[in-house]
Order: sequence, then C-alpha cells, then structure tokens
Amino acid sequence: MTEQHTAQADKQVEEQVGAQVEDTLLAGIEAVLMIADAPVTAEALAESLGIEAGTVTAACRQLQADYDGAQPGSRQRGFELREASGGWRIYSRSDYHDLVSDFLTAGQTATLSQAALETLAVIAYRQPVTRARISAIRGVNVDGVVRTLLMRGLIVEAGTEELTGARQFTTTGQFLESLGIDSLDELPDIAPFLPPDDDVATGDDIDLGADADEPAAPAEVGLEAGGEPAET
Repeated sequence: MTEQHTAQADKQVEEQVGAQVEDTLLAGIEAVLMIADAPVTAEALAESLGIEAGTVTAACRQLQADYDGAQPGSRQRGFELREASGGWRIYSRSDYHDLVSDFLTAGQTATLSQAALETLAVIAYRQPVTRARISAIRGVNVDGVVRTLLMRGLIVEAGTEELTGARQFTTTGQFLESLGIDSLDELPDIAPFLPPDDDVATGDDIDLGADADEPAAPAEVGLEAGGEPAET
C-alpha cells in the first residue's frame, strides 16, 4: 500500500472515530435529559459527561434542530428540546397537547385514590409545602401522586422554598370547587383527627415509616362531606 493510500485510510478512520464520539455525546445528553424532571444546566451535563459546557450547548442545539426537523434528512418529532429556566429539558411537542392530554386522562375515574387523597390533604393543611416535606409526613415517595394532582388541576406549583430552592405546592380554585367550599378557612378542623398531644410527633421526631402526622382522615371527611368526591 502506498503512503498516499495509507494517509487516506488513516483519515477515514479518524473521521469515523470523530463521528462515533459525537454520536456518543449526543446519546449521552439524551439519556440524561430523558429522565430529568426539571431543566438541566449545560454545566451539570458537562460535569456528568466530562466535557466542556460550550460543547454541551452546541450538542443541545444540534439535537434541538434534529428534533424540529431542521437537519437534512431529519423529521419533526413528537417531542422537542427546549432551553428553559437556565437549562435544557425534553418536552412533548405543544402541537400534540390535546392528544397527550386525552391519553393521560383516558379511563380515569373521578374518584381519587387513597394515596392521592392523603397527599392532597397534606398539601391542603400545610401549604405551601415542598414535595420532600410531603414525603416526610406520609413516609413514602409522592412523586407520582403529585404529578396526578397537578394533571387534574387540584394543586399548582407556587414558587420555591427560600432555604432549599425546592418547588412548593398549593391547592387551586378547582380544589375548592371540588369540595364545594369558598375558601380554605372552611376546611374541617384538623385537631379532632390528631392523636392526643402527648402522642403527636413533631420535627425530627417524625417517624418516616409511620403515619402519625398524616392528616388523611380530615381530607376524606372534607372531600366527601358534600357527598361528592374530588373530580378532574
């Protein structure tokens, strides 16, 4: 093989390796963004992938164009990559909002599950409250239940906690409407449903494996007082 042929072969190998590294980078960014429940900054992605933040931004722009069908040979996807709140996150494309909404609500009944009722009660009586605080009170992970309540319009994000920056949640007007009340002041008094004073766990004494601080009973009374369960 001549030196010219050898040089050409080496160049082809280098180009193939370069393309492979680029594809790996794009795939790595996609893998992280697919499981993110909040926008991820370029710096955080760069740290995870061991590359420069500028490279991450360029890669995200490339993915964004690919998903939008702006790249040669690509087509518009049902999802899109957006830059929001100082980071990047994959969202369902807004053009298909109605379709996604119908899919998520198909087959759902008007009655909330016990877990949803208990979580809604915690939010109603402790609002504004963070997801971590709700989990601590109930002693279980509440991510899925919170998403359900958000989707049904019974709660809404209400800023962030000053100390931790965690998102806080409050109930909505639809929550009040579902209960048939005009304000939170009309919620049942929680005191009759709590254990005696000597048995009430507070602060660091809360047992995450128990439900001592869980106001599930008043939530059920409130939601069913008018004979109607919470509705979507």
